[in-house]
Amino acid sequence: MALSALLLLGCSDPTTETTPDSTAVTPSEGSGTLAVYANGEEYAWEGMTSKDGWTLSFDNLYVHLSDVTAYQTNPPYEADGSDIEASKSLLLVDSKTVDLTEGNGPVLLGEAEADAGHYNALSWALSPAPDGPAEGHVMVLTGTAEQDGERLDFSIALDQPLAFACGEFIGDERKGILDDAGTADLEATIHLDHLFGTGDAPADSDLNEGALGFDPIAALADNGTVEVTSDGLMDQLSPEDQEKLVGILPNLGHVGEGHCFESTMGDATEP
Repeated sequence: MALSALLLLGCSDPTTETTPDSTAVTPSEGSGTLAVYANGEEYAWEGMTSKDGWTLSFDNLYVHLSDVTAYQTNPPYEADGSDIEASKSLLLVDSKTVDLTEGNGPVLLGEAEADAGHYNALSWALSPAPDGPAEGHVMVLTGTAEQDGERLDFSIALDQPLAFACGEFIGDERKGILDDAGTADLEATIHLDHLFGTGDAPADSDLNEGALGFDPIAALADNGTVEVTSDGLMDQLSPEDQEKLVGILPNLGHVGEGHCFESTMGDATEP
């Protein structure tokens, strides 16, 4: 079964979310510096416990992002699969691979001089890295998994290109509001808990019900090591877990807790 099958799915987070402040931002004159970051959240640099009780520690979490573009839209983009209708747009990053385990926070992708205003939409693609440690893959996760005295080394390489069109960042503060001579930032967020689930949530939560967990990956270990690609997973997982994996990938991309809509590569929205 090909992993690229029917990935035309909306991105929805089953966890509780807050709604961004709907207060309009007064258009600004002038320009400033707009930066964009990639974030794997605390899971990337602190590790996590999967829904099935594996303690996961990541040595590297490489992601390759391309065509990272910020937009000013009015009305706000709803991440519903429609085109992003923007009054202004700015390509911030053409192509870059970053390791989301570096440091203890979001990793800078790039920055540029930008017209002032509220950048309330963001699009990007997870595409195969042309070179470097993730060459040929969109994401590579390496690390260790431990449970009940068993320790596994793992390398999981995901190959499915994904294009995300996202609305406004949702989090503790609003992002993307750029004043004249000021600075502002945006964020492309990768939600690892959609893939592995989390021991912090009830077993019957929507998040954990939809997550793959780590047990199906651990079952593929050989002499204490799991080294697998997307195709390898699809060849060896049960039909039920194959279906879960196909459904999970479009939900990896967010803007904080804000929604994204995923489309197959080549269908990314344009202003």
